[in-house]
Amino acid sequence: MSNLPLWRQLQAAASIVRAVRSGESATPALARVPAELRPAAQALAFHALRHLGRAEALRRQLARRTPPAEADALLCTALALAWREDGAPYEPFTLVDQAVEAVKRSPATASQAGFLNACLRRFLREREALVAATDADPVARWNHPGWWIERLRKDHPQHWQSILRAGSSPPPMTLRVNPRRGSRPALQQAWREAGIEAVEVGEQGLVLARPRPVQEIPGFGEGLVSVQDAAAQLAAPLLLDALQPVPGQRLRLLDACAAPGGKTAHLLELADAELTALEVDPSRAARIDDTLQRLGLSARVVAADAGTPADWWDGRPFDGILLDAPCTASGIVRRHPDARWLRRPGDVARLAAQQDRLLHALWPLLRPGGRLLYCTCSVFREEGEQRIRAFVAHNKAVVLRPAPGHLLPSSGGAAEGVRDNRYGDHDGFFYALLEKGPDPVA
Repeated sequence: MSNLPLWRQLQAAASIVRAVRSGESATPALARVPAELRPAAQALAFHALRHLGRAEALRRQLARRTPPAEADALLCTALALAWREDGAPYEPFTLVDQAVEAVKRSPATASQAGFLNACLRRFLREREALVAATDADPVARWNHPGWWIERLRKDHPQHWQSILRAGSSPPPMTLRVNPRRGSRPALQQAWREAGIEAVEVGEQGLVLARPRPVQEIPGFGEGLVSVQDAAAQLAAPLLLDALQPVPGQRLRLLDACAAPGGKTAHLLELADAELTALEVDPSRAARIDDTLQRLGLSARVVAADAGTPADWWDGRPFDGILLDAPCTASGIVRRHPDARWLRRPGDVARLAAQQDRLLHALWPLLRPGGRLLYCTCSVFREEGEQRIRAFVAHNKAVVLRPAPGHLLPSSGGAAEGVRDNRYGDHDGFFYALLEKGPDPVA
């Protein structure tokens, strides 16, 4: 994975795991890791976070007392990486040896070296029995918080296990071809000649046989492709299908929660439109500009709260609105494995209230006959169909158009009976397409 000593990589990965366990997102924790260590640290930390439930259960089997936070993070990181050989980044003996070295090398953990060494050597001797002893613990078995598991069991009684398995698997690297700058067959052929294999998915997607840094992908820097999951690539076509502008005008679109700009760009790749992209966080809004610049596209980018239109709307109705609402990210935890450990049960209702607020604020901005696409990268029904059902019940002018509804994450797709797999190996999403009919007669 890296030419740097593995013990240094483990120290960096453990620092990320420790930050997440203390309630911090992995993103700023990763930013503090030295640049030369960052790729390896991210790979190891994300693997550890996908198996953190099992690691913590194993640590409870090995130790009567919880060691100090830094040492415990190293111990749990090593256990998460080594508990099963299938898919482990290194041999368990190597991981244990280098984890002990990492403990010894840090002044903050050196005093715990003997303790951790004893725990990890016992783990190697008794690994099979220790793993079996933790199998009855649902958090250890599924590597998600207990409340999350129970919600999925209730929301998706036929597929909750498939969803949890997908959440603990590494995601594919899926890209979207920019039709304004090239064709998918031509790009696929160029990649093949460069030794990069990819298969088609959806209308514009290509899935790499082996993930790699974007800098190594021919055409990325020139704006020929963008990284975007196959399920996320459905948003722009769903909104634009059969959507017509007012005669004599350009199509007027709003991307209401736009950062980092992937769906904004996709809309502009497919339509000649006047587009406004909103993002409440100014630093994240700047990322939209970066995305558009790389792809040779332009939009009106505004740092503002989509829920307060008086601050940014010019009074002209939109033909189409994309509301990719803030959510728990429960459908993309394999890409963001920290999310499952950071979320709390009350977050679902809190975010559902925010989703309601945005829906009600944006609906009046749509012209009659216009369409609003509501989506979340969530598999929780409270953030999907329940929100739309409640919204439709209080708005008589809403016409529901065909949309996928809950797209459940697919790691193996049709093999697990989750979906028909036409979108390939994808994340979890929810889509609802709302058309604005005439106001009902009083």
